Amino acid sequence: MRAVTWQGKRDVRVEDVPDPTIQEPTDVIIEVTSSGLCGSDLHLYETLGAFLHPGDVLGHEPMGRVVATGSAITDLRVGDRVVVPFQIACGRCWMCQHDLQTQCETTQVREHGMGAALFGYTDLYGSVPGGQAELLRVPHADYGPIKVEDGPDDDRFLFLSDVLPTAWQGVRYAGVVPGDVLVVLGLGPIGEMAARVALQQGVRVIGVDRVPARLERSRTLGVDVLELGSDLVEEVLSRTDGRGADAVLDAVGMEAHGSPVAEVAQKVASRLPDALARPLMTSASTDRLEALKTAVALVRRGGTVSLSGVYAGAADPLPMQTIFDKQLTLKMGQANVRRWLEEMLPLVQDPSDPLGLETFATHHRPLEEAPAAYAAFQAKDDDMIKTVFRP
Repeated sequence: MRAVTWQGKRDVRVEDVPDPTIQEPTDVIIEVTSSGLCGSDLHLYETLGAFLHPGDVLGHEPMGRVVATGSAITDLRVGDRVVVPFQIACGRCWMCQHDLQTQCETTQVREHGMGAALFGYTDLYGSVPGGQAELLRVPHADYGPIKVEDGPDDDRFLFLSDVLPTAWQGVRYAGVVPGDVLVVLGLGPIGEMAARVALQQGVRVIGVDRVPARLERSRTLGVDVLELGSDLVEEVLSRTDGRGADAVLDAVGMEAHGSPVAEVAQKVASRLPDALARPLMTSASTDRLEALKTAVALVRRGGTVSLSGVYAGAADPLPMQTIFDKQLTLKMGQANVRRWLEEMLPLVQDPSDPLGLETFATHHRPLEEAPAAYAAFQAKDDDMIKTVFRP
């Protein structure tokens, strides 16, 4: 089969790789019909190469049709259309039973002290082949895949794999209610989807980014936009009775602009041999914390900072004095997809498409064009916000 493979920093290629096979009774194989390019994939493209190997198959936002099933699969049949959540969870352990699927005790990557295994996301998360491919083996398919109806375009359902639940959890963790003010830092795929979710729930959204196309697109949704570089604190205070936002959702994460020292450290680490880079990144690495520091500055006293952007630093210096003095709540983590499924599905299935899922992707590309799409997304070229591959 053809698949998108990692070959080195800023080097992804579409290559022939072996077809996946059933390995466990609870496996299924799907023929991938759509697979998203995620902002988290750019961390692999740029920063986390020490935990990848040439030939690793990327991608964690797939959907498709079942083409083979293990002997223990009873709820899925060949031909069924499914969306595959980005994390691999068993559904039976204590964590899964408590709706913490990203901490699944069956698939936890204990070797690295991490949570549940993820598709296409480094040794840290199990080194499981990803879904930017023609075929995908899905472990624990007696629980994970979400069966969806035939008919509507893939994009109506595809974003259940990651983008929508990540944004949904971010808004829920923010704790906002109708009439509250939510600042969203970063209007890429997760930030814009979070803005859509919050607006649909009656929350006032102020969105911050530095890319004109992203700002304009969010403005058309009803977001009150601010360009990064303006005096954000004064602007937000002026729009919130001098108090600050009720909550801030950081959809940027560890590669935020405006953190030059950490940026240099990340770039140096990414160029080191793996034997040196791995221990450095697991014990002494730091994130670019400008977005998090901005969130702490913009939120009102007693407010909440919700982190949806990925952070991976092991020695990050946090502004604890301010966090403590402002009596802030911080909530964060990978999205527990099935935790939010019952809340999200009515909006996804609504024929009026209230979240605009069918038009959310800005680009659709053949799988063979993945290298160019990665490069454009990393450079924020061609007004690219969300790309969907069609294998």
